[in-house]
Amino acid sequence: MELLRKVIPVAMLSFVVSSMLAVGVSLTIGQIIAPLRKGRLVTLALLANFVLMPLGALAIAKLLRLDEPLGIALILLGAAAGAPFLPKLAGLAKSDLAFSVALMVLLMVLTVGYMPLVLPLLLEGVSVDAMGIARSLILLMLLPLGIGLLMKARLLQVADRIRMPLNKLSSLSLAVLFTLLLVTNAKNVISLFGTRGILASVLFLFGGIAIGWLLGGPGFETKGVLALGTAQRNIAAALLVGEKNFDDPKVLVMVVVVAVVGLLILMPMARFLGSRNASKSA
Repeated sequence: MELLRKVIPVAMLSFVVSSMLAVGVSLTIGQIIAPLRKGRLVTLALLANFVLMPLGALAIAKLLRLDEPLGIALILLGAAAGAPFLPKLAGLAKSDLAFSVALMVLLMVLTVGYMPLVLPLLLEGVSVDAMGIARSLILLMLLPLGIGLLMKARLLQVADRIRMPLNKLSSLSLAVLFTLLLVTNAKNVISLFGTRGILASVLFLFGGIAIGWLLGGPGFETKGVLALGTAQRNIAAALLVGEKNFDDPKVLVMVVVVAVVGLLILMPMARFLGSRNASKSA
């Protein structure tokens, strides 16, 4: 079991770096910038992800009186926006794919500066290494993203060749990471039952869906993107910050549980939205 615990940081590093590289080699700067000209929609997206979701996480933690590690995990997720998985969900939903990519990158970049500033305010009585958070997110998320974008711009053939392997590595390492965290913390996962941790996850996710849908503008496609993008948090950033700053394993376990519950809820929802979009266009 101790050997498996030592593999967890390796799997986490592999997931974070490969997912950021995969995003970078899949995009161009123009694809990222173009949808961001929709000023009102972008402002509402920032409100949803950086104001309402952190406050919602804090409110759920207090309302359900979650144990401190579970509340910390929920607040980490509330502050961590810009999920690399968003374009895949948007594709299933047949929503505005360009907007989903632009939104993901914008939220991801802003999260690097946002989390170190806001987490010490939200986590009263908990010491958070703000500079350490920023340093980790910049080195392990923004730097690989920038390298990927540079390769896409300068080494197009290489970028196209490594995109699929990077996506496969990201998916595989995420599956390995989830499995290792669940196996090595099986008792802690089981202990979440009866702690209202699962209920908190469901409320948090459906709250994100509702917030994103209401603020997603008049278009059905942008509503779908913002609903999925607000509910689906940046698991990589939350895991990274949780692993670097908190010793209690329940913090990471709760993050993983929310991620798993999120996929169980958001994948079917994306397919449902896709079927509705398909029927509308037919």
